[in-house]
Amino acid sequence: MVASLVAAVELLLILVLAVALFGQPLLDWAQGAAESTPAKKSEPAAAAEQRVQPPAAPAAPQLARTETSVLVLNGNGVAASTGELVRGKGYVLAAVGNAARTDYRRSVVMYRPGYAPEAARFARDVGVKLVSPLDGLRPKDLMGAHVAVVIGAS
Repeated sequence: MVASLVAAVELLLILVLAVALFGQPLLDWAQGAAESTPAKKSEPAAAAEQRVQPPAAPAAPQLARTETSVLVLNGNGVAASTGELVRGKGYVLAAVGNAARTDYRRSVVMYRPGYAPEAARFARDVGVKLVSPLDGLRPKDLMGAHVAVVIGAS
C-alpha cells in the first residue's frame, strides 16, 4: 500500500515536471501553427482584398552603371580581382581596401540610404546573393561610394 502511494506521488511529480518543461514550447508551437494557417475567406472578400492591395512595383535604379561608384573591401577573399570585375561591368571603382573584419563567409553588397536599387543591380551583375543596408559601415566609411561589396570566402 505504501509502495503504491509513493509510486503515485512520483508519477504526479514527473507529470508536473513534464508540463513545466515542455508545456510552454508546445503551446507556442501550437499557436504558431494556428496563426500560420490562413483563415478561409469567402470568394468576394478575398477578391476585394486583392484589389485594395496592389503589388508594389520594384524600384528602378536612378543611376546608370557608369555613375554608380563601388567600394571593394577584402573580408576574407580576393578584393583586387573583384576591383577589375567591377570596372569590367561598367561601374566606377571608388577604392579597394580591407574590411574591418576578415571572417566574412559570404560576400555581401551593402548600400548607403537611397541606393538599394543600384545595389541590387550591382549584386546581380557580379553574382552576389546577399544585399543589405550598411551594416558595420557608416556612410562616411564608403569614401563617397554608393555601394560597397565585402568579399567573403564564397
